[in-house]
Amino acid sequence: MPDSRAVPVEPEPVWRWDVARWRTVEECAHALDLTEGELYWFADARGWNRRAGTALRHYRYRWVPTRSGGVRLLEQPKPRLAELQRRAVRHVLGALPVHDAAHGFRRGRSAATCAAPHASKDLVVRLDLEGFFAAVSAARLRGLLRLAGYPDGVATLLAGLLTTSTPVDVLAAAPRSRDDAVRRRLLHRLAAPHLPQGAPSSPSAANAVAYHLDVRLAGLAGVLGAAYTRYADDLAFSGDARLPLHRLLPGVRLIAREEGFRLRDSKTSIAAAHQRQRVAGLVVNAAPAAPRAEYDALRAILHNCARTGPQAQNRHGHPDFRAQLLGRIAWIGSTHPGRAARLRALFERITW
Repeated sequence: MPDSRAVPVEPEPVWRWDVARWRTVEECAHALDLTEGELYWFADARGWNRRAGTALRHYRYRWVPTRSGGVRLLEQPKPRLAELQRRAVRHVLGALPVHDAAHGFRRGRSAATCAAPHASKDLVVRLDLEGFFAAVSAARLRGLLRLAGYPDGVATLLAGLLTTSTPVDVLAAAPRSRDDAVRRRLLHRLAAPHLPQGAPSSPSAANAVAYHLDVRLAGLAGVLGAAYTRYADDLAFSGDARLPLHRLLPGVRLIAREEGFRLRDSKTSIAAAHQRQRVAGLVVNAAPAAPRAEYDALRAILHNCARTGPQAQNRHGHPDFRAQLLGRIAWIGSTHPGRAARLRALFERITW
């Protein structure tokens, strides 16, 4: 007779996608070059990070204002955790499915590829997901990892490595914003385990979690005769003059809510062909292009940097002003190489 006291055998995981197949916590820790104790520590298994002193925390925090009058919290992991998160991207997150409509933070995709399907359309509709990264909870990420095949213990620790709960004192220091309701919802999400904006793994994790959102929004767009793309939290739809907005807008709102997201109404815009149409920061009335005003402003800054020195032009105290200028030149060049060449020539005249 079989021994009724025998320990039950764990069922073999059902693996989906080409993720690293870590069946136990021990295997997971070994693959990440950690002891099991270190894995529990970095995954914040007991939620101590919210109460720990600054020196012991895994993240550095900085509140920054947004252009719309709101606030955003940058949560930057310290070096060792950041490296673990990059390993998780290589071994796990990079194998999870991402919808074709997603263009942000993907190799071979850009703002230009996101904007291109909406060029020269009669109507362009832009909507914004409120608190995109903070809206992705550890529970949702853990569920996706379990679907990939990871046993619950491993999925829980991997989700812990990729999410965090913001300390109480950091939440208390949040600046005021133009919309108190939006601020309250953001603080509520940040207090719970969420994807940190500033971690190298968060973009990949958010795109993977948003897969079903993109599937449903692309389906809605197809039914209504519209094109759909997403760049991080920016949703874009476009179509001809007959695009039924009375069906599109409520449909997007319902789908977003059912998928765990919320639209920020104040950032919804509808632009006809005779108005300036923008997607992912690019003007799409014709071929996608950075606005001429941005080119002119950057050209003036580069000219003044060459004339008076870059320090005098770094009015916002950017910690790496040189890299920031190069990034802005690359942004212009993504759709207009000629303008980028002229800006680069000005940049080469600067004495650093």
